Amino acid sequence: MTQKGILAFSGGLDTSVVVKYLQDEHDMDVITVTVDVGQGDDGKKIAAKAKRLGVKRHYNIDAREEFVNGYIFPSIKANALYQKKYCLATALARPLIAKKVLEIAKKERVTSLAHGCSGKGNDQVRFDITLRSGSNLPIIAPIRDKNLDRVTELKFAKRHGIDIETVAKKFSIDQNLWGRAIEGGVLEDPYREPPDDAFIWVKTKNLSDRPAYLEIKFEGGIPVRVDGKAMEPLKLIEYVNKKAGSAGVGIVDHIEDRVVGIKSREVYETPAAACLIEAHSDLEKMVHTKHENRFKSLIDDEWSYLVYSGLWQDPLKTDLDGFIEASQKPISGTVRLKLFKGGLRVIGRKSERSLYSHEIATYGTESTFDQRLARGFVELWGMQSTEANKLQRRRKRRCCKKKHLGSDMMR
Repeated sequence: MTQKGILAFSGGLDTSVVVKYLQDEHDMDVITVTVDVGQGDDGKKIAAKAKRLGVKRHYNIDAREEFVNGYIFPSIKANALYQKKYCLATALARPLIAKKVLEIAKKERVTSLAHGCSGKGNDQVRFDITLRSGSNLPIIAPIRDKNLDRVTELKFAKRHGIDIETVAKKFSIDQNLWGRAIEGGVLEDPYREPPDDAFIWVKTKNLSDRPAYLEIKFEGGIPVRVDGKAMEPLKLIEYVNKKAGSAGVGIVDHIEDRVVGIKSREVYETPAAACLIEAHSDLEKMVHTKHENRFKSLIDDEWSYLVYSGLWQDPLKTDLDGFIEASQKPISGTVRLKLFKGGLRVIGRKSERSLYSHEIATYGTESTFDQRLARGFVELWGMQSTEANKLQRRRKRRCCKKKHLGSDMMR
């Protein structure tokens, strides 16, 4: 039987090198798969490059709607921000890409699975675990397994006639509908400000002196209308990305802990994610009880950690999904955001499921809240704290008294 490998193919340096490696060193026919999750790449050009590399068959798969409905929307429900910063754009896309690769692998009856991830990044974990969860086929990862660096890869590409002009970039970019990750070059100095030309989604110069406003309506935790217009999921994400980015909103710059233990400086453009997660989180605060909000914040953090760490397939994530989905049933309402010169804040919210009561909260004469009830509550609420402090003071006085007696005896 002819050996046949399948590869998630971007057309970049890494995956192009992997194609030749599989062909030359493993004597394999290679099947390549490009999954469109909003990278903005030209699928025809990628297919043409795959053909030039001599692949047996190439597949272009449009998975953008599935990405929004099955991955982005669940992340909004989970207010998913790894280390309170990163919206998990790349992390969310990888299990979907691996899933599509597995579907073609079964159809093509391949003998091996392959990817172009390095041993330094998180993607190797995300691909390996998803592929291993759905198949027992061997996984070949030449960039990682041969400890290849960029210079060595470029020499390999030149030696094998691989077109490399499209990969000689100033930065390493990974992009999809939910975010744009920018790495490498001057960004590897964590003290250096990212240059303006690193960004294409978020405007950094000549921002308007007038604020922009964004009104987002949610139903069951999912955004369904923006600025009064009902939109399909894909169009909604694109609309918010463009409007927020034009106002300078959505740049994230932080030190991130990778799965493999490396600390890295990460720069992201995430305009839609910044707005939609902020709005959703605020609406939850209005609708959920304080106990639900406190507990769900723990669930959200764990969900984000699992997704970032490549554990999309872990049973714990499925368990958390169940809780999150149940918690979203009452999350319907509208949130208003103000966007101004890179700043983002919620300026209004309303919901038929709101637990906010003007009659209770107001300081005016129409208040229905009986303040006299609070006295007993405060007494009980702080009882253990006040008693603990009283005990500490008594112990301190006894200790001081003993020291004083000891001093008198020494005299």
